[in-house]
Amino acid sequence: MVFQEIKGFKATADLEMTGKCVSHARTDCQARDVVQSTDEPEARGGTNTGLTPTETLWAALLGCTNVIGHRVAERHGMNIEKMDIKLDYVFDRRGAALVEEVEVPFPSATLNISVVTDADAATIEKVSADLDRACPIAKVIRHSGCDLKSNWIVKDSLD
Repeated sequence: MVFQEIKGFKATADLEMTGKCVSHARTDCQARDVVQSTDEPEARGGTNTGLTPTETLWAALLGCTNVIGHRVAERHGMNIEKMDIKLDYVFDRRGAALVEEVEVPFPSATLNISVVTDADAATIEKVSADLDRACPIAKVIRHSGCDLKSNWIVKDSLD
């Protein structure tokens, strides 16, 4: 990918997010003027009104993969008519269950990125490689020690 200088672009941003702890299991997180809750299932004492904190981490990866994936595809001239993403991941729950410390709580994960596109295999490979380099959430997850892989699957339609 060609990274380019953008006139007037500020490279870093100081951001803020707050969390109102509604209960021991639910947190209402606010960024900008948007509020989103994380919660635990009823079986773990929550009210099941939002994704769990760990699910929220992975939801951020799916959202980032979508946004940055489309941006990178556009830069390579690849038209994505439709994209769906399926994530499979392993969660070593010993740390969260207070059994023992776990250095890498998510040892592996696989993104299966299904797209409807007319792009050739070489272009898809470039887009995939550039997505790996540009997606900040994927970079954080990989640097945590998680073996994060992505598979691009071209389909005629997504139903």
